Amino acid sequence: MLGGISIWQLLIVLGIIILIFGTKKLRNVGGDLGGAVKGFKKAMHEEEKDEAKDDSQQRVSHDDDEGATYDVKAEHKVEDQDERK
Repeated sequence: MLGGISIWQLLIVLGIIILIFGTKKLRNVGGDLGGAVKGFKKAMHEEEKDEAKDDSQQRVSHDDDEGATYDVKAEHKVEDQDERK
């Protein structure tokens, strides 16, 4: 039991709600709620994929590359160069 509420009391409340709103309205509300839950689960799943992708990036170790150099191309915006002058 739910805090002293019997199954018969729940059925009476459900019947009153169906009489007030109608089955079509309740079906629409249920569909909207289900769509919101699906969207939330999809967003959480995509976030987990993004986190897994970020963790899978390779790390470069410089311990065994003594004397090795790396070429890095840096791009600067023209606006940044003008501000520095």
